[in-house]
Amino acid sequence: MTDQTPPQFTNTAIIGIGLIGSSLALALRARGLTDKIIGIDQDKDVLARAAALNLIDHAAASLKEGVSDADLIIIATPVGAIGEIVSGLREHARDGAVIIDAGSVKGVVATAAATLPERLLFVPSHPVSGTEQSGPEAGFATLFEERWCILTPLARTDEAYRGAVDKVAALWRAVGAQVDIMDAEHHDLALAITSHLPHLIAFTLIGAADDLESVTEAEIVKYSAGGFRDFTRIAASDPVMWRDVFLHNREAVIEALGRFTEELIALQRAIRWGDGKALHAAFERGQALRHTIIEAGQETASPNFGRDQMDDKGSEQN
Repeated sequence: MTDQTPPQFTNTAIIGIGLIGSSLALALRARGLTDKIIGIDQDKDVLARAAALNLIDHAAASLKEGVSDADLIIIATPVGAIGEIVSGLREHARDGAVIIDAGSVKGVVATAAATLPERLLFVPSHPVSGTEQSGPEAGFATLFEERWCILTPLARTDEAYRGAVDKVAALWRAVGAQVDIMDAEHHDLALAITSHLPHLIAFTLIGAADDLESVTEAEIVKYSAGGFRDFTRIAASDPVMWRDVFLHNREAVIEALGRFTEELIALQRAIRWGDGKALHAAFERGQALRHTIIEAGQETASPNFGRDQMDDKGSEQN
């Protein structure tokens, strides 16, 4: 049985102070899980804003300065940066440092983490939570509550690493998340279906609407109070993050996209031939799955997704 005691860290370094990094800073601080938070970001303006919001206690001038005394290192950047960051951690992180990330793709993270020496304890993590907002101002301490965090531990069996996995699981539980463990390959396929493909479709729908010359931009905006507004909300997400997701999870996304294309063609055929029975069966299946998601507590059954009338912020899982 794993230790459920919330872990305590002295110095926490957060690399990347966007939505996830700022939310973790707030959650750690609110629950007293760390004594000091060091912010690391290539954008000096982001660090200044994070300091002004009291998200961090110190803005590090370099990766070396930020991680050299950290017993917890959180990588909250797009996954495309993972290789360079791991290279820096190999040189500058202290012995025994626990390292986690928050990336939506785990295969590339596991590959990079496996290159680190055993003195560093990297436990790849993916908190399946977020919004379409970005930047240090977007964070909030309750982001991870009642959401899932998936861990994809490395193939290490040493006692220090097993202890680190338990500690990371306890950390995510302490900030309100439920924890699941799976291998990186399975994670990437599962998230390709549940997260990456929906984002790809949203981006594609925006492109299709933009290219439809017979429908003006004014009409798209004017009538977006329906399905278009709700479905394309996630297209407001960080372009850099999603670029990296699709570049680093190509195989799983292509497989998911192939399955989706088959379903889309079947519906297209049903519409062309007026096959109401096939359409009804497909829509019933979708309705049933939606109800299951609500029953599992991953969404609300309230009208308009539980939003206030003019509140379009939403709560999108990454």
